[in-house]
Amino acid sequence: MLRLHDLTLGYDRHPAVHHLGLTVHPGALLAVVGPNGAGKSTLLKGIAGLLAPMSGRVDLGTPAPRLAYLPQQAEIDRSFPLNVFDTVAMGLWHETGALGRLNAAQRVRCHEALHAVGLQGFERRTLDTLSGGQFQRVLFARLMLRDAALILLDEPFAAVDEATTEALMALVQAWHAQGRTVLAVLHDLALVRRAFPQTLLLAREAVACGPTAEVLTPQQLQRTRGMVEAFDEAAALCEPATAAATATGT
Repeated sequence: MLRLHDLTLGYDRHPAVHHLGLTVHPGALLAVVGPNGAGKSTLLKGIAGLLAPMSGRVDLGTPAPRLAYLPQQAEIDRSFPLNVFDTVAMGLWHETGALGRLNAAQRVRCHEALHAVGLQGFERRTLDTLSGGQFQRVLFARLMLRDAALILLDEPFAAVDEATTEALMALVQAWHAQGRTVLAVLHDLALVRRAFPQTLLLAREAVACGPTAEVLTPQQLQRTRGMVEAFDEAAALCEPATAAATATGT
């Protein structure tokens, strides 16, 4: 179970997410939505351990589950001369170590992951030759090999075509069916309403969290307008919040 306790995340002294309390039950399929600048990507970085909290804490349980984090494509350097197969094989580092060699069974698993995302035959292509959709499929294949219980996806369908979105969304739903916990930052509210049973509406603070149909109402979405403002260098520190939101595994 993922629990966020009065979590504040930010940069320098500027909070991007304020005093967030959230409980995400195992097996939840949770969309994270909100306006630009709402702190959605910051939240995923905080959960992934890439950004230290300004206050509060992230509780992943004991023992902590294996976690997989997919950042936005724009944050990934594709100029490094790496081919598709070797990129996918990085998903097995938890088994091989950074310098370990793949055994025959692990190589088969890499090929199976590429087949699952429709990239069989692309093994020796370098990353800089791929389209945005093909590259995203590579990253999803790598995630599959990570075999994580908690999966964090930051705008996984940005800059990909509809067919790729549907193919990758099928993988997300398969992970959910397997009991994995998935949090995905998304902008496509139609997709969220269709495919995600739970939603967190964020605007630097939690506006609402729960069943998607109850969260994505015109009234709730209207509330987010004006909540994301420029940093105030003279602003006082805000007080801790007491309310906590919950996302179930349904």
